[in-house]
Amino acid sequence: MKWKLTGRYLLSIVLIVAIVVFLNIVILFVLLNDRTGIDDVESNSGETFTRNFSTYLSLEDGEPVVSTEGQEALEQYGAFIRFLDETGRVVSEVDAPSGLPDAYSPIDLIQIYKYMDDELRLYFIGEFDDYSYLIGVPDASERRALFMLDEQAILAYMAKAFLWILVVDLLVAALIGLLFSSRLTRPVYRLTERIQQLKQRDFSTSEPKRVGIYRPVFHDLNAVSETLTTYERQREELDERRKEWMSNVSHDLKTPLASIQGYAELLDDESLDVTERNQYVHVIERQAKYMKELLDDFNLTMRLQHGDFPLTLEESRLEPFVRELVIDVLNDPRFSERHIEFEATTAATVSIDRHFMKRALLNFLYNALLHNDESVKVTIQVRDDVVTIQDDGSGIAEAELPYIFERYYRGTNTDDARGSGLGMAISRDIIEAHGGKVDVDSAPGQGTTVRIIFIP
Repeated sequence: MKWKLTGRYLLSIVLIVAIVVFLNIVILFVLLNDRTGIDDVESNSGETFTRNFSTYLSLEDGEPVVSTEGQEALEQYGAFIRFLDETGRVVSEVDAPSGLPDAYSPIDLIQIYKYMDDELRLYFIGEFDDYSYLIGVPDASERRALFMLDEQAILAYMAKAFLWILVVDLLVAALIGLLFSSRLTRPVYRLTERIQQLKQRDFSTSEPKRVGIYRPVFHDLNAVSETLTTYERQREELDERRKEWMSNVSHDLKTPLASIQGYAELLDDESLDVTERNQYVHVIERQAKYMKELLDDFNLTMRLQHGDFPLTLEESRLEPFVRELVIDVLNDPRFSERHIEFEATTAATVSIDRHFMKRALLNFLYNALLHNDESVKVTIQVRDDVVTIQDDGSGIAEAELPYIFERYYRGTNTDDARGSGLGMAISRDIIEAHGGKVDVDSAPGQGTTVRIIFIP
């Protein structure tokens, strides 16, 4: 479509130029036949050479001398030079032919400058210091002609010619432009209407008739409408999940806030003993810590989403890094009795931010432990630059699998109501910020496998 449209425009432009040039030539010939005027244009190439030749001249013992470069310039130009004193007598010359006079009177100089000499040599006159010089060109391609011009007549001629050319050019351009653009602009109106519909969030498609070369454009607009319809549906789904997430987070925050408020009021009771008071303080501290974790998750996911996430990278071997992480999990009283296996073969050295990478991997491991019963076996494998976390638990439903990395999403098998719904998205974004990727395979009743691939 692009080359088709360009070709038609190019053809029209060539046609307009050809017609305009032809008519301009005709007008000029007609006007020139009506009067006598300018027959030729004077060339200044010889004059320019003569004026600039003084750069090759110098004085030695009071007499002009031509430099070696000047002699080469004369030879290339096919010219000779003669120097005259104030009386017109020739004092020196370079490459001058024989038979030339030894002196020139003012009338002689005027004669040869205007009409050449008997041998049809063209002459140019220049000045250097107290001397004049003649540059003669025996075989000049230029010719000097004498004109008598009337300035007012010339101006009137130019104005008349310009006016006729302008009028004819405008008429031709307007006529051809009107004929050609009428076929192009009619579909443009329909394009403008379709764009206005998109602007008003009307994503319906249509197939207008007689669109000509704009058919691919209308096809693309329909494709855009379908894409925007999909995006609109996805945006609505995201808004619904965001509202649901905000509702959940609000509920999650209300519960610890209520506990903090309640236990804070109980602390005012002076009859409390030290043990009860310490117990209430620990509850308040635990609930406040939970609220801080929720807010930290929210802040971190916003930073990841907007690319404001600086990493402190350092070279680390995967095997000991993951091994230490598994040991930390086993040392947690909540998981000390769980069945966790660690396997490692040759492991790569990767450049990672240890703090954030630990958080990402721990989140995947905690999901395998928290969302399955205690009898589930969890296996962590490190092979080359791939870390695999596999469990034989309940798995993830096929309908939920595409959304597990979406922000604000909580799966139906999530029994831990205290989660923020951002953990998987945060972990995925951390891995991708390191240049890696995450793959998840799961099926109901067959467990879940998470592969973290570090790309060198």
